[in-house]
Amino acid sequence: MRAARPPAWRDPVTDEDAAVLVGTRASELALTQTGHVADALRELGLRVDTVRITTHGDVATGPLSSLGGTGVFAAALREALLDGRCDLAVHSLKDLPTAATPGLVVAAVPPRADPRDVLCSAGGARLDDLPPGATVGTGSPRRAAQLRALRPDLQVVDLRGNVGTRLARALGPDGDLAAVVLARAGLARLGRLDAVGQTFSPAQMLPAPGQGALAVEIRAEDRGPAAGALAAALARLDDPATRLAVTAERALLVRLEAGCTAPVGALARAVPGGFELDAVVAAVDGSLVLRRTETRVVADVAAAEALGRHVADLLLDAGAADLVVT
Repeated sequence: MRAARPPAWRDPVTDEDAAVLVGTRASELALTQTGHVADALRELGLRVDTVRITTHGDVATGPLSSLGGTGVFAAALREALLDGRCDLAVHSLKDLPTAATPGLVVAAVPPRADPRDVLCSAGGARLDDLPPGATVGTGSPRRAAQLRALRPDLQVVDLRGNVGTRLARALGPDGDLAAVVLARAGLARLGRLDAVGQTFSPAQMLPAPGQGALAVEIRAEDRGPAAGALAAALARLDDPATRLAVTAERALLVRLEAGCTAPVGALARAVPGGFELDAVVAAVDGSLVLRRTETRVVADVAAAEALGRHVADLLLDAGAADLVVT
């Protein structure tokens, strides 16, 4: 049974004691990302307090895929939102499962940061500079598959931990890896772009669907004109172009019936003539890479979803169903 929660969110405009409770994971990156959203809400006149939520993904060990995928990071935040411990939750969109949670909606998708992946290595070495057989760390089957396709000789090993821990594996004095692959957006938010040796182009490595974007999730009953200042503020935070792009990418995942940890990359972006969706499905060992690209006019969410489904169908016709199971 759902736990009783406090009364519906109070409007700080009429109740000076009210504060928006923002739920977040406690990692440095999550707190930084949440801080950006909290600051934006404060600039719009709201009082904001942060609530730290420990998720299963933060305390469990082992490969992410064995824990049930990146959804393990979202589940505890969603539970806290539903039972009233917070009024909104800030997620990395790539970690948010595509299946909707009854009673919750994504009320804002702020402007997206650079979605590309990067190689971090001692001395700023690029991928082509790494010696034969070099060991590279990543916790993502998608990144591992595309790395192996680019450099079949590499030893790609599983990597977990916060950003600092992962960087230390390659850059620290006791580092045991030649390089690690991370998201550029996260490093930028933490002020660690100095660690980047190479930024992969989308032609080399497509990011995870939704990478670089944040999702602000609230209770459905707190959305709409009747919900007051919070709903109005979140509407102002929402970036329509980013929402359309990530909608297309996530619709592709749904059609492929692929989870967050499947070896699937996708990037939608505005180009002359509409939106281009570029997507890849790869064998984890890098031996087979399927890639399809389509450009369409995308004026609304329905059109974005249709674009994602269409590109997924092109990949399925090419045999992608055999590759998305992890």
